[in-house]
Amino acid sequence: MTADEESTDALPEDVAELIGRPQYPQTASFAVERSFTDNTLAATANGNPLYWDEAVAEELTNGMTALPTTLSLWMRPHYWEPGATGEQVALKVHFDLKERFGLPEAVMTDNTLTFHEPVRPGDVISHAQVLRSVSGPKTTKLGTGRFWVIDIEYRNQRDELVGVESYTGFGYRREDA
Repeated sequence: MTADEESTDALPEDVAELIGRPQYPQTASFAVERSFTDNTLAATANGNPLYWDEAVAEELTNGMTALPTTLSLWMRPHYWEPGATGEQVALKVHFDLKERFGLPEAVMTDNTLTFHEPVRPGDVISHAQVLRSVSGPKTTKLGTGRFWVIDIEYRNQRDELVGVESYTGFGYRREDA
């Protein structure tokens, strides 16, 4: 952080211009699979018949759905994919902000999921990251830095909003001891 940025809460113009703009739109390289739901349910001993019994799912949600908590799986890049170049990371806007402000450390302080249309096996999920806000400089027990809020908006192949995942992060520089 420069001395000018530390003395004012004003955002640099290049950062302010990004607020509210979808960035890094991507479409998952694979369709939603029921096995992700089944594995998660088995690992957590979740016997909810909505996810195991096709008749119950048909009655309640007009068919099988993916477990809502698997929503973020569809935006996570594989560590390696044929043809991919550079480091594959989820939440690229977060890493951009760390670099832009020279903040080497960061933590996520909040994560909220809001569900809309159900995600179903066979859906192909697309997403974009939207920077919602960036605070002025703040000092916490961790160090001095900035808070930011990033939404990930998920849509299915019909362009229906299926969910929004909101992250609050704090990028910071540790104070010299």
